[in-house]
Amino acid sequence: MSKEFKKLVVAFSGPSNSGKTTLVVKVSEILKAKGFEVCIVKHDPKDKAFFDVPGKDSDKFFKTGANVAVVSPTRTTLFSHKRSEIEELIRLFGEFDYLLVEGLKTLPLPRISVFRGKLDESYFPVTDAIAHDDSIERSLIPTNIDRLDLNNPEEIISWIEINAKRV
Repeated sequence: MSKEFKKLVVAFSGPSNSGKTTLVVKVSEILKAKGFEVCIVKHDPKDKAFFDVPGKDSDKFFKTGANVAVVSPTRTTLFSHKRSEIEELIRLFGEFDYLLVEGLKTLPLPRISVFRGKLDESYFPVTDAIAHDDSIERSLIPTNIDRLDLNNPEEIISWIEINAKRV
């Protein structure tokens, strides 16, 4: 009997150093420990991420302008010269239970914004929930936005279960 995958997608946004990556890691680790298949998409708006050492074969191949896939016994790494749309990535990942998207705040996905120290109201229009710690005054969060404890990843997973987009 084959497994039925949940195929739930949720996005995380917030200013630099707000705790987005830490939260996504915690959520992913908990879901993986429960036996779920988890995929993560990380937005790199400044095009800073590099996935190979300059001068190595795959780097040389990529510099020719070709799209490159590096396949090893434990992973596949894809180097592409075009920006992928979320729908393409969903197809590429295939079967999964949860897709966690960090960034890409223009995507129409259920979104948790992460704040520590200070709220940034510019995120409110694209935010469905705010994960925050005690440094944020709860009364400053609009009542139409759910409030989540940044230090309680299980609470955040419960919110995802209810609010994530099924694809």
